[in-house]
Order: sequence, then structure tokens, then C-alpha cells
Amino acid sequence: MANSHVYKAQLAWTGAAQGPTSDYRSYARDYVVRMDGKPDLAGTADPLFLGDASRHNPEDLLIAALSACHLLSYLACAAKAGVLVVDYEDDAEGTMVFEKGSGHFVEAVLRPRTIVAKGTNLDLALDLHDQAHHVCFIAASMNFPVRHEAVVMEQPD
Repeated sequence: MANSHVYKAQLAWTGAAQGPTSDYRSYARDYVVRMDGKPDLAGTADPLFLGDASRHNPEDLLIAALSACHLLSYLACAAKAGVLVVDYEDDAEGTMVFEKGSGHFVEAVLRPRTIVAKGTNLDLALDLHDQAHHVCFIAASMNFPVRHEAVVMEQPD
């Protein structure tokens, strides 16, 4: 493919050290994700699926990836438009439902709160969230709706 990028990760099930998969409730769901040159990521299943609540799970990481992609897309759009972003936070969430013995996400909602420099065109700064949504390749790859409810405020004195 022309202009393609390849991302790699190695995953190892570390729960095997606590015993084999003799039955559904007995085995540990812990794993580690390794990517060259980056810190390891300790993961497990969601507690709903008998995982360790203190570790990252795939569902959390999916929502975090959507939120991070929107942030980075927004910052790029803002820089190109000359909008000075001074702070950004997001309270993202995803909804997963269970049907016919399986689960799937039905939506994700991002709630970015952006603070821009005094004197910034707030309508433009808000519109940039729509642009960011359209260029975020993670959101574009989902088979469920990803919405954003952005708020943009001017930096206080």
C-alpha cells in the first residue's frame, strides 16, 4: 500500500504463571503489551469478565485511544488555524451492550473541554472539533458512532 504505516505490538499472557485455563473462573486474565522502545503496558480483562480492576483493559484502552486521537487531531487543526490552545481535558466514555452472547460498542462520546487564549474566535475554536473528528483516523475506523460534545472557553485573566 502506498503511504501506509505499520504499528506493532507484542502481547504475552502473564496469567499463565498462575495456572492453565482449567475452567472459566479459575485462570488469570493478566497480560503485558510490549512495543519497542516504550514502557510495558499491564493489561487484563474488564472486572465484568473477571479481570483485575487495577489494570488496563481493552475496552478502556479503546476509549482512551479515541480520546487521544481527537486531542492530537484537534491540536494539529488548531495550530494550522492559528488558534492558541492553552488547556485541554476530556471525559470520554463508551457504551457496550451484550446481545446474543456477545458484546459490542454502540457509541462513544468525547467531552473535550478546551481553553484557548484570550481574544480567540470561539466559534472557530469550536468548529475545529468537527474538523478534528473528521481527521481522527481512530474514530474513522470504528463501526459505531463516535460523537463529541465539545466546550471551548477563553482563558481567564
